[in-house]
Amino acid sequence: MKTFYSLLTILFLSSISYAQKFENLALTPPMGWNSWNRFECEGVNETVIKEMADAMVSKGLKDAGYEYIVIDDCWQIGRDKNGYIIIDKEKFPSGIKALADYIHSKGLKFGIYSDAGTKTCAGRPGSKDFETQDAETYAKWDVDYLKYDWCFTEGQDAKQSYRTMRDALYKAGKPIVFSMCEWGTNKPWEWAQDVAHLYRTTLDIDMKGRFDGDIWGNQLGWTTILDKQVGLEKYAGPGHWNDPDMLAVGNNHMTTNEARAHFSMWCMLAAPLMAGNDLRSMTVNDQDILTNKALIAVNQDALGKQGFKIEDFGHFEIWQKPLSNGDIALCFFNRDTNNKKYKIDWEKIRIKDFSGEYTVQNLWNHKTIGTTETTYLIDVPARDVVVYRLTQNK
Repeated sequence: MKTFYSLLTILFLSSISYAQKFENLALTPPMGWNSWNRFECEGVNETVIKEMADAMVSKGLKDAGYEYIVIDDCWQIGRDKNGYIIIDKEKFPSGIKALADYIHSKGLKFGIYSDAGTKTCAGRPGSKDFETQDAETYAKWDVDYLKYDWCFTEGQDAKQSYRTMRDALYKAGKPIVFSMCEWGTNKPWEWAQDVAHLYRTTLDIDMKGRFDGDIWGNQLGWTTILDKQVGLEKYAGPGHWNDPDMLAVGNNHMTTNEARAHFSMWCMLAAPLMAGNDLRSMTVNDQDILTNKALIAVNQDALGKQGFKIEDFGHFEIWQKPLSNGDIALCFFNRDTNNKKYKIDWEKIRIKDFSGEYTVQNLWNHKTIGTTETTYLIDVPARDVVVYRLTQNK
């Protein structure tokens, strides 16, 4: 009988040993590029992915901290008799492992996509009931990152579905960043910290103005998504990030001002920075925005604090992000279509944990303007930001 109970104990411990995610991954928000927003299903293929990896290196994104190249939907076409996924060989004739090897040869990391349901959002085979086979396959291919969607999941429990894939990934043994794309429907920020390394908080960002031609403030525009992040800051930190979806910089009709504001706010949110534009042909302005190392340093700060709103004057807001060593990032965000003048009186702004004197650096023009002992009159352009880093004078 003692042997029997010992065996039960071993089986129980074995069963729970896989009930965890890989630790010490995504200790800062992941940075990279994803194929969907620019290429969707029709335009994605092996050549495009290789050229994006090349451009990430040649255009300075790798040096700025971007590292993941993620194929989204439409790389898979079926399953074999044992349930293992079949690659779309028309799109990826060399196979996924060879593509992963190419991306790794560039000093980058490789990501792939699947879905918790029976089918992906584009109608390709999903991972439901095939989690073990898919996790084994990703490990064999040397995958570094998995985006896991939530289409065709009728009747499924989100917590159980995502935990099932988490456990399968862990059992397969290859450390993989797990990106939950559950759209925030089941409030994943409340329960997914031990399931995934990042979890979507909203539906997909509108990249093309599908609703009213404007990606600024429509029902799925980035400012609308920004508003939904208010109050979620307590749920984010190293290894578990709120994900307001990919960056819209470089896509469609976003002006330079708007793109700068969007990128700045995602940096303030400690959001994953996943570009979605065509890196090969992006403008110099978009390249400069995506590679602003001062803003990226705010996003990637090791303290891992998500920014939060401290002042709201309607169309004008002030956001704060605590940084390491007592530094503070402040973003003055003008939503209006007119320029906004604002007098900065540091003692009157409700900055948290603000004490003593700080040196003030503008993170877009890279100029030090003085210290917090002085008031300043600033001009924030329409639909734009001014972002300062406050460094405490010891």
